[in-house]
Amino acid sequence: MTLPPELQNAVATKLSLKNVSKQFGTGARGVLALDRVSLEVGEAEFVCLVGPSGCGKSTLLNIIAGLEHSDGGEVLADGEPITAPGRARMMMFQEPALFPWLDVMSNVLFGLKLKPGLGRKERKEVAQFYLRLVGLERFQHSYIHELSGGMKQRVALARALAPNPRVLLMDEPFAALDALTREQLYGDLQRIWKERKKTIVFVTHNVREAACLGDRVVLFSPHPGRIREEFKIDLPRPRDINSVELARYSTVITAALKGYAKGSEAEVSE
Repeated sequence: MTLPPELQNAVATKLSLKNVSKQFGTGARGVLALDRVSLEVGEAEFVCLVGPSGCGKSTLLNIIAGLEHSDGGEVLADGEPITAPGRARMMMFQEPALFPWLDVMSNVLFGLKLKPGLGRKERKEVAQFYLRLVGLERFQHSYIHELSGGMKQRVALARALAPNPRVLLMDEPFAALDALTREQLYGDLQRIWKERKKTIVFVTHNVREAACLGDRVVLFSPHPGRIREEFKIDLPRPRDINSVELARYSTVITAALKGYAKGSEAEVSE
């Protein structure tokens, strides 16, 4: 969903990060994970953060979630400072982190504890709606050990969406899945994003995955983590990760990523 240039400035800013820095440790052992990172994410925009290990993209996601605090800079959601986790921003991780002693329905209902003002009946109706959305309505009474890896991530997605957050933060949620399952989930996530109009920030190492899902791909370089370049993906949805057009985008982004990685190595060696 790429807006024409004359309308792009009319999109409300959902997330605003200005000169965000983060260091782990002190002194000679200290590591500057993020160095003056500035980024704006629009309402209902799908932004993918891409870069090598150690570039700080997961740290940045944790700061947006309120799970970590920056050492400098400004982090705003809807114009308000982010100081702690909240139901307005829900997080999905590489591991689904589901409760194995609960069935699928109960896992999604657990996420709804974050949303006040709902009675038991309303909570169940909301949970059923999101299980239908992710295609798991027939498995609501199944236990987690009975599900495939892709189905577990669908449960985790339904649980994250159920409290109706304004922002969905996803940290390599498909990295541990096989290629066929990932491709199916790419289609599912694009459909859900289009239907629910969520703002999504998605962290990945996979350039083609980023080009398939994102309106915009933000490229990080490591040591310390900095934003080096951004790429707008002007392709219609739904996108096929195996398409020639998408491969062209991923080739350009990969070349830039390799160039910045080499540059970082040179900076370190100097």
